[in-house]
Amino acid sequence: MFTSLRERWILLFITISAICLLYIVLPVAKLISNTDIRTLIETARDNEVINAIGLSLYASFLTAVISFVIGTPIAYLIARFEFRGKKLVESILDIPVVIPHTTAGIALLNLFSPEGSLGAFLENHGIRILGSVFGIICAMLFVSLPLYIGSAKDGFKAVSSRYEKVARSLGASFWKAFFYITIPLSWRHLLTGMTLCGARAISEFGAVVVIAYYPMTAPILVYHRFEGYGLAYSRPVAVLLILVCLASFLLLRWLSLRDYR
Repeated sequence: MFTSLRERWILLFITISAICLLYIVLPVAKLISNTDIRTLIETARDNEVINAIGLSLYASFLTAVISFVIGTPIAYLIARFEFRGKKLVESILDIPVVIPHTTAGIALLNLFSPEGSLGAFLENHGIRILGSVFGIICAMLFVSLPLYIGSAKDGFKAVSSRYEKVARSLGASFWKAFFYITIPLSWRHLLTGMTLCGARAISEFGAVVVIAYYPMTAPILVYHRFEGYGLAYSRPVAVLLILVCLASFLLLRWLSLRDYR
């Protein structure tokens, strides 16, 4: 049936692609199908679950916003300028991606510990990191910021610098050209970066559990119930978290792909 070499290669690629998709879909589908709808509804009414998922959404949203504020300038500099040490800067930004996230949590704990100078300074000024929502956001930001910067950098590279130069030649300031030309033309990449950043943040466990076991985010609650009560008790929480993450992610992806012409 498949006579040419090209057709055989296409068939092989299709088969491998199907296996790849099944490997992702099957565990999630199995988890959802094994959860009774009545149990799922009861779990959705549990105040502990509501608070944990709400905290995850709140913290991940703030993480995405902070990533936009502090990540956009460095993404723009990397995309637009060549400078000494640029490769080193890019390598540093990739560090949170390549190290284990529990290690990231330990590093942040070491930095913000009240026994250290920075941690003690913050504590003396009423800023608590360990066991706080602020600490959760710090942990989420550390592991997810590179995702936003990478997407924003690609967005700025996709916008020709000629548009900015034309705007500057017509009397616009740097900031005016940046906010009225560059940002609007690259907004899809920026929104995609914030979406990826928020999605990564909401699912973060390793770094967060070291900094703040309490208050519990949703991934920590899943782990807590699994360790304390077993699979049957943790599964409905995991399913709710998956559904919330999917709904949020699909909404943001839909917004980023809409044609606003």
